[in-house]
Amino acid sequence: MKISRAFTLMLVIYIFQACTIQKENKHMASQNNKRKEVVYQVFTRLFGNTNTTNKPWGTIAENGVGKFSDFSDKALKEIKDLGVTYIWYTGVPHHDVITDYTAYGISKDDPDIVKGRAGSPYAVKDYYNVNPDLADDPSNRLEEFKELINRTHQVGLKVLIDIVPNHVARNYEGASTPVGLEPFGASDDNTVEYKRDNNFYYIPNEAFKVPEWRNGYLPLGGEAHAMADGKFDENPAKWTGNGSRMAQPDMNDWYETVKINYGVRPDGSYDFDRLPEGFEFKDYPDHYEFWSTKEVPSSWVKFRDIALFWLGQGVDGFRYDMAEMVPVEFWSYMNSYIKMTNPDAFLLAEVYNPGMYREYIFKGKMDYLYDKVELYDSLKHIMQGHGWTDHIPVVQNNLKEIEHHMLHFLENHDEQRIASPDFAGDAERGKPAMVVSATLSTSPTMIYFGQEVGEPGKENAGFGQPTRTSIFDYIGVPHHQRWVNDKKFDGGQLSVKEKELRDFYKTLLNFTIGSEALMGNYRDIHYYNRDHTANYNHRVLSYVRWSANEKLLVVSNFDANDAYEFDLKIPKDIISMWLLKDGVYGMKDQLNPKNEKKLRVAEGMGNIKIKIKPLDSFLFKLVFD
Repeated sequence: MKISRAFTLMLVIYIFQACTIQKENKHMASQNNKRKEVVYQVFTRLFGNTNTTNKPWGTIAENGVGKFSDFSDKALKEIKDLGVTYIWYTGVPHHDVITDYTAYGISKDDPDIVKGRAGSPYAVKDYYNVNPDLADDPSNRLEEFKELINRTHQVGLKVLIDIVPNHVARNYEGASTPVGLEPFGASDDNTVEYKRDNNFYYIPNEAFKVPEWRNGYLPLGGEAHAMADGKFDENPAKWTGNGSRMAQPDMNDWYETVKINYGVRPDGSYDFDRLPEGFEFKDYPDHYEFWSTKEVPSSWVKFRDIALFWLGQGVDGFRYDMAEMVPVEFWSYMNSYIKMTNPDAFLLAEVYNPGMYREYIFKGKMDYLYDKVELYDSLKHIMQGHGWTDHIPVVQNNLKEIEHHMLHFLENHDEQRIASPDFAGDAERGKPAMVVSATLSTSPTMIYFGQEVGEPGKENAGFGQPTRTSIFDYIGVPHHQRWVNDKKFDGGQLSVKEKELRDFYKTLLNFTIGSEALMGNYRDIHYYNRDHTANYNHRVLSYVRWSANEKLLVVSNFDANDAYEFDLKIPKDIISMWLLKDGVYGMKDQLNPKNEKKLRVAEGMGNIKIKIKPLDSFLFKLVFD
């Protein structure tokens, strides 16, 4: 029998579609028991502070400070009910502070090498203890934090803290280092610039000099202080945290910190074993086995011991500061030891070089990296009104094989608040971006405390500038404080608009952590509709997500002024994947259940009439009668 070319082509297409459906359904089945994670980053010393004085450079007595005890069962339950699975307690390890704790056996810190009055959380002074500011009784501060870990676990949340591997405080002491272990630098030979097992790099025969202050800046805002004399004693000088090799770093350098030596020689060559070719394809037990027979630099062992110590206290994972400034091989070593101790440990890294993403994920065994340079930067431009949504599907496509590892966020302690005039000027502009950030991929979502009530970061706290909530000074966070409501944690002082914003976040995040489809498949339909749909443009974005049991359509309007009305199309190949026959299907919005639409399928093509208001989003779920 002679078979026509048309029939043969149809048969090939049918087989291709059947194989694709089988492949997609197999992927969906593997994801059925997994759900998205949501990380709530909280700056620990600011969370429970109800003091509203907000004096620039104010003392702890003047401006107040939050405590571990402020995270009551009620507060933690409200955070969990927001749709959160992990809480990242930022600023927990004992870092430099100006407040005098000598009565508790803690040495004073010099304002000449401390940023702000409350100090940078990334200038850690003692990795085996916690910030005394945060304790009701500083002599019992570690036990108070362990109690907070237990309370957090009891409400069903997991705990992350910071590890800052690239640098430590310039006056690092490690006073709480356990017996049998040594603090950083304790055995260093400081007569030479470099030795493999030195923890720091030195500038022999030169003493450290305090930076030359410019533009009216002075430590503590110029307030008189016995130690603010420009004479911090460090001889010989050490390299500064950001890599400056000057005995007198610039005031814009990370002068409050010193660089850790990981066995990288001053010329950039490596003084340690490299991973064999192909190790990016091996799992953490193989990495652990590889390093277990190798001699590694002293700094590697010290940070491994620090991580294992905190796991032993009940911490569930870590956020690694500036991880790309540390060799990938160290992360293979560190993370494989962590995973052998706790396979479920959540390991999140701050990495900004897209060219290195895959190195840190596959060789460095990171679970997640910040998706800043790709997704965050693109969404920020769109929120500000000068970016196009056309770029989002491109970003997603570029990261498709690692998309699960790219944590999404719109705010954190380093970035401007959405409501800040220098960013978007209005928290409402963040709503469509938040929908996209939370639903675009299988990756975790992160929000920063106060984001959910539109905190604008307007306070002039002292060190640094407004638009970011200060991480260096004692300060109150006004919008967040209205939610805290004198530690009732019920939002009792929020405005109607702020309550509505928090309700939006709560609805969205709770949906994401329960959705099967958001751990399933993604397909862009934006470009198809750009080409085939009238009135659809670059201020609107659409895509579909699905699993075996759940089908979602996401539509967001980033335009702050104009509504849009169009007949959105779902292409035939997606309708085929969804196994939909011609007919009419119900679609219910998961953000607003009052919004219901009809999906009409005719000749294999899906069509849904959309009328979307400025800054609105739809998260439609296919409903089978």
